[in-house]
Amino acid sequence: MKRVILMVGLAFAVLGAMAQDNPYIVKTKGVKKTAAKDCEFSAAELAEEPEATDFMGKNFRFYSMCDWKEGMRFMVIPEKYDLLVNTFRDGVTNKEVSSGKLRHKIMVYNGHEDMSNGRVHVNFTCEDDGKNYYYELPNGTFDDYCYGKLGVPTLAYLGDVDKARELLLGKTLLTRTQFFRVDTEYDGDGYREVTVDKNKVVEVKAIGVGTRSFPVKIIVEDENGEQFYQCVAMSKTNSGMRDDEFIVDNEKFLFQGSFEFADDNMAVSNDVKDYLNTTVYTKVATSMSSKGAGKVRDIQVPRFTGFVIDEINPVKNTRYYTLTLRETESRRIYYKDVTFTKEDEQGGLIADNSDDYFGYVFGMGEGAARSTSKETRAAIREGRVIPGMSKDEVQLAVGEPASKIVDSEGLDMWLYARSNGVILDVKFDAKGKVKSAKARAGNKQATTSQKKSSRRNVGGIPGGTMKTGTPIDQ
Repeated sequence: MKRVILMVGLAFAVLGAMAQDNPYIVKTKGVKKTAAKDCEFSAAELAEEPEATDFMGKNFRFYSMCDWKEGMRFMVIPEKYDLLVNTFRDGVTNKEVSSGKLRHKIMVYNGHEDMSNGRVHVNFTCEDDGKNYYYELPNGTFDDYCYGKLGVPTLAYLGDVDKARELLLGKTLLTRTQFFRVDTEYDGDGYREVTVDKNKVVEVKAIGVGTRSFPVKIIVEDENGEQFYQCVAMSKTNSGMRDDEFIVDNEKFLFQGSFEFADDNMAVSNDVKDYLNTTVYTKVATSMSSKGAGKVRDIQVPRFTGFVIDEINPVKNTRYYTLTLRETESRRIYYKDVTFTKEDEQGGLIADNSDDYFGYVFGMGEGAARSTSKETRAAIREGRVIPGMSKDEVQLAVGEPASKIVDSEGLDMWLYARSNGVILDVKFDAKGKVKSAKARAGNKQATTSQKKSSRRNVGGIPGGTMKTGTPIDQ
């Protein structure tokens, strides 16, 4: 086994040097010749794809094996496992051929063939040596196999690389993630991770082949001359990965997960851009949309939910912007359309308590109640009042009171009127903490009138509670 490993290492060293004449092999500048390390991705990095943008859908079509056409070009990019389990056989001798020997060779698809023994051969001609090779399907018919996303191991689809070169070289982009890579080996696939600012302006300097899973290697350069790259899947043709694996940390290995065109954000003013990458929290319960299982659905987000603003994109021909929000605890992604101005489309003023107005829905920072206990934060999110809450926490939970009074003991008491005629009395102790929260019957007609005067503060949100914390129907 040691001998096999040694031979594999020597093969990579020799073939790496030969690969530099290959125009599909590109490196970030300043890379040094060092010992080899595979440019592969760990299992932790392999993790539902966002819907394709117009640019992606128009230019990078996914081809299942059923749709492959003769003449499609691929490059052999073996990973460690592929050096032990060979993919191809010689078309003349039928003998297995080392994946290391074929590394960086270009394979041209020649169709498939049903053999007399019941097996299926997927045929290729090597553009580099002119020889014929085939991949034998492990089982089943071609139709059974081709509808999956298994494909042919080791092959990176060059059609995506060529199209990306045509469309992206020299273009100005913005970074959408902080995590990229820099080459560490001139004649190998070694790299190191680097962290860069999101929304950094970069120029595409080179595009080559990456890996089988992420075939397009895009090298960009920032204003300081620093280069870094991302290997991304464009059409996902033969990537061997399912759509639902391109989520969370793995989302950056889609083009739209790492880059966007700078022109897309030209309409975003500098004042609005200042909100990018800031932490905010919801001051009121509000509706947002979120993606799950490939579907977009509306979700009611409670008060005091923390988010980081990952993106701000203008809604064409309106004063609105679509915020991409990452929940600070679950890291789930949400979307909400807001306006940063109080003027509507006709130039009139919108209400201060409009759910579309950023300043009404969001507060800056993590929120005052972040220092409270887990139990108190849960009560705030659920719209409940419990003993020990501060006045700020009560406001976060149930909004502004209908009235504030001082009782016979000289203690502050806040009154909340419910639409069902119930009055919630919240009494504070001398230190300003909730001493009790009790419900009592009130004049329904009067409380309904009071309710209308402060509807945005307490209406439509789960109300206060009795001392036990049981919610009161509004």
